Amino acid sequence: MRTQTKPATIRPKITLVLGSGGVKSIAGLGALQVLEDHGLPPDAVVGCSAGALFGALVAVGHNAQQAMVLARTLWSRNITSQRRLRAWLELALPRLAGFDQRFALRDDRLIRQQLQAAFGDLQIQNLRLPLQVQASDAETGASVVLRHGPLAEALRASIALPFLFAPQCIGGRWLVDGSLSDPLPLGLAPADHVQVAVGFRVPCPRCASSASRLATRSTAALSNNLLDARTAAADTSRLVLMLPALPQRIGLFDTEAMPALIEIGRQAALAALPRLQALLGTGPRLAAMAG
Repeated sequence: MRTQTKPATIRPKITLVLGSGGVKSIAGLGALQVLEDHGLPPDAVVGCSAGALFGALVAVGHNAQQAMVLARTLWSRNITSQRRLRAWLELALPRLAGFDQRFALRDDRLIRQQLQAAFGDLQIQNLRLPLQVQASDAETGASVVLRHGPLAEALRASIALPFLFAPQCIGGRWLVDGSLSDPLPLGLAPADHVQVAVGFRVPCPRCASSASRLATRSTAALSNNLLDARTAAADTSRLVLMLPALPQRIGLFDTEAMPALIEIGRQAALAALPRLQALLGTGPRLAAMAG
């Protein structure tokens, strides 16, 4: 008499969503390390701004540890060190100097070189894991999701913070930083995936003691309101959301904070692991493995 074997349970797939936040986005790699340690690597990746940059390392095929090492070379203060001297002329005499939507305070040649060195001519549609890169239309502010084409160009578009870097032209459209339209793009994961999302709120300066701090206060309010609206509209039944609170203000390029941020991501993922296991239906199996 033939005994019937119980079919193996196939767990739902996981999409790792890494939001904007500059260097803070590297916390997502700490969360990834926890997923890998528990046998739950992502099946797809969604990224915005610096989160797209770090997420691309995962989609290419690097594990968490490898991605952490490479992230330190890709995201550094050096990429903003090359000033455009002509920028001041464009600000002072906009008509004479030809000020337009391509204005930037910084030269982007170094970041282009680093993206090329890391990703070469890779195409988004040919990566080991499916990747979606969030950008924004510079003219309309509309969300633009890049799923095909050169990876380096898509990443350059997604980190094009206005005034700092010039927009990136892709398909005849000028694109800027993805955070302007969706700082944590939760709506891009397939409906049957469980989303593991890591994002951050923008700290709001208490004192507007300078023009830059006053501008930051305004942009922080806009970004945080947009983040709140996006998370409120998300399907929480298939979402593990991590918005870790930081002990102090960390700038976009405070790379010395990377180890602490990675640990913050690890701890947030460990705290969220029971919920993820419940959504995936894998809790008992993982508990047995851990024992």
